[in-house]
Amino acid sequence: MPERAWLVVFAALGFLLGAWQVPLFDLDEGAFSEATLEMIDSGNYVSTTLNGEPRYDKPMLSYWLQAASVHLLGRTELAFRLPSILCATLWMWLIYGFARERERERGEALVAAGAVAFGLMSSLIGHAATADALLNLLIASAGLDIFRWYERQRRATLLRVYLAIGLGLLAKGPVALAIPGAASLLFFVWQGRFGLWLRAVLDPRGWLLMIAIVAPWVLASIHHDGGAFLRHFLLDHNVGRYTETMQNHGGHWWFYLATLPLIVLPFTGVLRAAFAGAWRESEPFDRYALVWFALVLLLFSASATQLPHYLLYGCTPLFVLFGRHHARVRWRRVALLPPLLLAIVLCLLPWLLPALAAQAHRAYERGVLELAVGQFGATYRVWALAALLAMLVALIVAPRRWPAALLLAGGVQAALLWGVALPAFAEAYQRPTQLAAYKARALGLPTVMYRTYLPTFSVYRGAPTPQRAPQPGELAFIRADRLPTLQKEFPQAELSMEFQMGGVLLIRRRS
Repeated sequence: MPERAWLVVFAALGFLLGAWQVPLFDLDEGAFSEATLEMIDSGNYVSTTLNGEPRYDKPMLSYWLQAASVHLLGRTELAFRLPSILCATLWMWLIYGFARERERERGEALVAAGAVAFGLMSSLIGHAATADALLNLLIASAGLDIFRWYERQRRATLLRVYLAIGLGLLAKGPVALAIPGAASLLFFVWQGRFGLWLRAVLDPRGWLLMIAIVAPWVLASIHHDGGAFLRHFLLDHNVGRYTETMQNHGGHWWFYLATLPLIVLPFTGVLRAAFAGAWRESEPFDRYALVWFALVLLLFSASATQLPHYLLYGCTPLFVLFGRHHARVRWRRVALLPPLLLAIVLCLLPWLLPALAAQAHRAYERGVLELAVGQFGATYRVWALAALLAMLVALIVAPRRWPAALLLAGGVQAALLWGVALPAFAEAYQRPTQLAAYKARALGLPTVMYRTYLPTFSVYRGAPTPQRAPQPGELAFIRADRLPTLQKEFPQAELSMEFQMGGVLLIRRRS
């Protein structure tokens, strides 16, 4: 089969599988999707709200793309996720094309593409209705074209860099400029080409292009709210996110070193060979890749707010290094043990979940886990066992057909996660919220969220849901562990159960 046909298979397994059948997940998918719906319903395409309150988290490009997809496909899970699916596919294709330009041995570019499509975290954001796949596509485009500019200094290449950065600013803000700018500065200085970097940075046409992309929304935003959106976004969600821990996402200096092996699964066993090969060969791109990855690692290791997907901003060069240096792996069967271990854990879930449910202390988690026990039944066990056997086949052929074994392991991991395990888990974790929203919509009563933040409820209910205590005659959507608090706050009120499933409840306050 032609190489490019394999890329279609990679994208289908890594980004598309399950995207149309699995409910939206809380919190991020629900928040982005509900903000998009409120933008569409209000006609305000300059700023966003979430459950009627201003949402300052991100600029507008990802919401615009979601809105276009919703207009095309309707208010479906696939519509909300389609921009991420397409952006992740283009991200993979960019890396494949870049690696193909420099391929020294057959298969290097395919391995690099497979690392994007099947990597645990890159595959996750390719499925998620958020801005992360879009941002990674744009950072990758800018970063790879910066190296092409270093090699050949073509004006069209430089303008593409500015185009990607401008769109990145419109997608997620200053990080889209900071990472390519800082990584390229360090690399050009290392290579003794600071003058060339300065020439690129001072290019007037590039700045005009970038300003032309960003300025219309910035001016419209200032006109709309006097600069409140920009002020909160830049100070609270950029400076504040870096200097203060937000939403309990704190960490330690070693957080990303510890999570990197999980982020790149099933290519964990290639990490050492990739770094060692880049360091020893020290060709220009190897140096650039090391600088780019190390910058992101250090930058976010020092941040007070840490999330695993932040490290993906530095993984584009790492994926290329996987392709360039994967053949250096000596103990190839050992290198496939991490994805094999993941497959074993997933196979054991039907027996692990009852024990986890019995140990859960909070009613919400216990409700989710108890419901999940019934979802991981005989059908799941058959597919999980088949995936485990396929992993063993990859292990057997690894010494003789290493790239094929590596990609087989990746494809099996993606199929097991997105085609089997995630749909089963979603039935317990997200389906109750979806059905509660449908119930609330059918009852047609005013509805609030009580001490609960699960924004997919608003998406499926088809209306913003404020967070406050319920008044007489209103419905309250709550997590199961919040019920005692509600009863304690309104001891004399008549409360009736309208819906109960998994870890969520729908309560009507009658008096």
